[in-house]
Amino acid sequence: MYAIRNKVQLIGNLGQLPEIRTTETGKKVARFSIATNDTYRSANGERITQTSWHNVIAWGKLAEISEKYLTKGREVAVSGKLVHRNYTDKNGVKRYVTEVVLNELLMLGGGKGQNENPDWQEEEQVEPEAEG
Repeated sequence: MYAIRNKVQLIGNLGQLPEIRTTETGKKVARFSIATNDTYRSANGERITQTSWHNVIAWGKLAEISEKYLTKGREVAVSGKLVHRNYTDKNGVKRYVTEVVLNELLMLGGGKGQNENPDWQEEEQVEPEAEG
């Protein structure tokens, strides 16, 4: 049970291309956000969809994969841990941020540009056997 104390899993769509940086030590980091939707019915029966945005951080190999294959609108499943941090902006205002630090990334179907990089999911074509 200890391993699941700080774990989050989300399925959503990318809001924009990942922002890629390289640290001073040469390690890549990718930042992107994904949108998840929650649908419910109001008291009068109206269907309401509420969108939530989640900040995601990927390091190392996952950042490289994000840079190469993720596009705006692509549906992804992410798994990681929640990290809370704060900083003071240039105007002296203290800001608080919650992010998902990625452990796993699964690219799902759907989304704009899904076939732009088909090599990551190339399938073997099997020719039917000739009868005779």
